[in-house]
Amino acid sequence: MTEKFKILANYIKDLSSETANVETYLFVKENISKYHLDIDITSKALKNKLIEVNTTLKFQDKDANEKKSYYEIVYATIIKVDDDVKDKKDLEKIILCDVPTKIYPKLETSFLNLVHNSGHPDIKLEKKIDFEKLFKERFN
Repeated sequence: MTEKFKILANYIKDLSSETANVETYLFVKENISKYHLDIDITSKALKNKLIEVNTTLKFQDKDANEKKSYYEIVYATIIKVDDDVKDKKDLEKIILCDVPTKIYPKLETSFLNLVHNSGHPDIKLEKKIDFEKLFKERFN
């Protein structure tokens, strides 16, 4: 199947690493295995069939600890959708599945660089995100 969109540009729109102090850093270093990775995808229509797709990864502690760090990246992708894409479902699949699948390797590398450079060089994202599966689950 041929792609029904073209990526014109992608870039890191926002990048954040927050650790309040050394005590927090040491606490997080011991407990970072309990952190959760969340993903969010939003889009904004631009002009001339252009769409900005923002893919956000957040790595955070969901527990009520006072000492916690926070890591977030917002990765923007500007796409041009083919003129023959008219169906809303096709457009949703492009935005929620096809674009994230295509940009994810760069996004993951950038995000891991952030976490590694924040003092956690051994962190790996064990599970790869299956955007196709998430898309299908969303509509079932």
